Amino acid sequence: MAEEPLFRVVRGTPTAEEVAAIVGALFSLAPAPAAPARPRSRWALSARPGQPRRWR
Repeated sequence: MAEEPLFRVVRGTPTAEEVAAIVGALFSLAPAPAAPARPRSRWALSARPGQPRRWR
């Protein structure tokens, strides 16, 4: 299955540097991938309001 290109040059012949600049600009607009959530320790969770107390 052939994919359609994201962009194409309709006029002129850009240099490799110009194509690299446009690709860099487009990638800078893309959202960053979400970082995986770090698991909370039981100690940190015990200090949060609304959490049941589990004192020993």
